[in-house]
Amino acid sequence: MLLSTKGRYAVMAIVEVARQSDGRPLALSDISLRLDLSLAYLEQLFMKLRRKGIVRSVRGPGGGYVLERSAEAISIGDVMAAVDEPVRMTRCETETKSGCVASKRCSTHHLWLALGTHIERFLADATVADVLNGRFSGAQVVPFPADEEALRIVSKAEV
Repeated sequence: MLLSTKGRYAVMAIVEVARQSDGRPLALSDISLRLDLSLAYLEQLFMKLRRKGIVRSVRGPGGGYVLERSAEAISIGDVMAAVDEPVRMTRCETETKSGCVASKRCSTHHLWLALGTHIERFLADATVADVLNGRFSGAQVVPFPADEEALRIVSKAEV
């Protein structure tokens, strides 16, 4: 699976807003300069993020965007969903349709579906605060066990 720039840029931008820890609004032009991203593209993303209650806009001099909720209360999954970034591992339109390839369910369909579910859970559990606090710095994956609850990301310090 390859994430589009939409999801990656939205997460990067939200982390920049959260980094403004004193609660002052952060202008999109500042985010654009800090991250070297298109201002027009950021405007499109923040319109969606605002509609989904991730950020709130502040007008006037010194205006910009602030988080609507705390960084601890915003999951990476929330951000991805707000900008319509799907986490799909199959080409199926919906799970109710009968076919993946050639009008039938492929033999690996459930494997990719399970992987997508793991990714969704991981993104739902990861918060903006986790990114800010370096939870994933130097992270490595613990080998996949038979028990799905045991799969987690740990830092090198925890190994």
